[in-house]
Amino acid sequence: MRDNMNNHTQHESGGNNGGHDHSSHHEMMARDFKIRFLVSLVITVPVLLLSPMIRDFLGLARALSFPGDSWVLLLLSTAIYFYGGYPFLSGLVRELRGGKPGMMTLIGMAVTVAWGYSTAVVAGLPGRLFFWELATLIDVMLLGHWVEMRSVMGASRALQELARLMPLEAHRIVEGADTEDVPVDQLETGDLVLVKPGEKIPVDGNVVEGTSSVNESMVTGESEPVSKQQGEEVIGGSINGDGSLTVKAGRIGDESFLNQVIDMVREAQESRSHTQGLADRAAVWLTVVAISAGVITLLVWHLAAGREFVFALTRAVTVMVITCPHALGLAIPLVVAVSTALGAANGLLIRNRDRFETARTIQAVVFDKTGTLTTGQFGVSEVRAFSEEWDEQTLINYAAAVESHSEHPIARGITEKASESWRANDFQAIPGRGAEASVERKRVKVVSRGYLTENDISIPAEENERKDSGRTAAYVLIEEEPAGVILLRDLIRESSREAIDKLKEKGIQTMMLTGDREEVASWVAEELGLDDYFAEVLPRDKADTIESIRERGLRVAMCGDGINDAPALARADLGIAIGAGTDVAAETADVILVRSDPLDAVAILDLSAATYRKMVQNLIWATGYNIFAIPLAAGVLYSYGILLSPAVGAVLMSLSTVIVAINARIMKF
Repeated sequence: MRDNMNNHTQHESGGNNGGHDHSSHHEMMARDFKIRFLVSLVITVPVLLLSPMIRDFLGLARALSFPGDSWVLLLLSTAIYFYGGYPFLSGLVRELRGGKPGMMTLIGMAVTVAWGYSTAVVAGLPGRLFFWELATLIDVMLLGHWVEMRSVMGASRALQELARLMPLEAHRIVEGADTEDVPVDQLETGDLVLVKPGEKIPVDGNVVEGTSSVNESMVTGESEPVSKQQGEEVIGGSINGDGSLTVKAGRIGDESFLNQVIDMVREAQESRSHTQGLADRAAVWLTVVAISAGVITLLVWHLAAGREFVFALTRAVTVMVITCPHALGLAIPLVVAVSTALGAANGLLIRNRDRFETARTIQAVVFDKTGTLTTGQFGVSEVRAFSEEWDEQTLINYAAAVESHSEHPIARGITEKASESWRANDFQAIPGRGAEASVERKRVKVVSRGYLTENDISIPAEENERKDSGRTAAYVLIEEEPAGVILLRDLIRESSREAIDKLKEKGIQTMMLTGDREEVASWVAEELGLDDYFAEVLPRDKADTIESIRERGLRVAMCGDGINDAPALARADLGIAIGAGTDVAAETADVILVRSDPLDAVAILDLSAATYRKMVQNLIWATGYNIFAIPLAAGVLYSYGILLSPAVGAVLMSLSTVIVAINARIMKF
């Protein structure tokens, strides 16, 4: 039904205007409906005062009557019919030419029948005028469309807000330390840019100089400022803190993180929802029901019941108006737009709407380990000294001095625990086994267990008997004597435990898929309370593992980094790329989570469920009222004094539209 929303207002721009984006188009549509509504409303006042039925009701028949008043009434009503009714009349022609009669056909038919018959009465045909019904019907429908367009604009405004995150100018560094202010779109890959404290970062890139904290909440949803130093990535549109940064431009233009997010949000908002197919079929049936019910109502009242033609015609017009599937056309697209914008604002980027909408039926979530459930960074979990000569912190300080020359993850884990910065001299790497250096006038080595075995170096017997499941051991030798061991472990994210617990509360099975060793996988699975795990699985075999889980009769979501896990993401019922950061082009994923937070995998399931609930609610609001409204419009309770006029029918129809719009806008998850 999105086509209906776009088609019925192309009149004001002469079709698709290449110079306007969707937001400006919706804004133009809303402004056009507002103007048409206000002008028609002003003209409606004299139409009401000149209509015989209204004058009689107000007791002003004699005071407001004058020669030719019916012709003045016709003139004013004709202005409303052609000006206010133009969106519906042009929509009627467009739908009939396309062979797809729908909402505009119904409204156009209703106002045309009302205007044509009343015009004939003014010209001398016996009957009753109902120009006032025509005028109020158009007024109410214009108001409904205006409200609709304002609602759509509210959802589309998310794209404008994203676009506004990017600054217009950047301080490009030229020769020496000089800078020149240039438009952001003139930056090229490799340019050096100076970002001053408090400024927005103008481009995706890497920090080459400086240290600062960066607020990335507008682009990633991460509330806490993120520390940035040399070598780390920054995202264009994020806000620099209190330090100056020199950034080397990386992705620019359409390849930038922000532009990719904007494109993905736009594509998701415009993509066809699976549930929309139900709405389209319902709209077709409502069109058939409306026309059929209108014709049957006319024939029954006029031929079977013997009522005058004008009465029967009024009933038929009311039936057609009240059955118009206007709210149905808004029900699904607006939820799609709101849910997509809501997700993007929270770092949840939807690429495949069909799979996203079925995420609520997921029965098992399979997580990758490294970088997903764990941080991918090693942390010291325990230090054991082999004699009383050395204490734990001293061993850490010695080892940290040696490892300060290394970029290995284990080295970083050790150096972070140092309490003092000791200087290391004569550093030498021991290929595949560790490193050594002179520290505090002592020769210190930090080596693996394999080094000890190869060099017949003995350690205490009790150490040989220990099983440090899931941990990596770094042995410290001081003057060639074993002094102790530092045990490190890939740190489990704090949010992983909460994510697993929440999934279990939903009755969803939790599993882990990793290429790591059995003992490491076993430890992580036990720590988190996973239902199952698969260890030592090669990347090429991960897809087969996902398929084996599906063969258990489970609908599976795979949550991984989107690179090594690409085949598994594609094979799963829902592929979730987590921790994508600036790499939002994870082509095999159905959903991309900007942050490296397993809780966002739970959030995407919650958003899917909330989206589906809103779609169902809107479909009910958009169609359910017909069960009561159509019989009332046809006049089944006429004998009890209950009779709906076309204007009241329009009010009910528009009320349904407003409810659908508001219901979508208040969606939360």
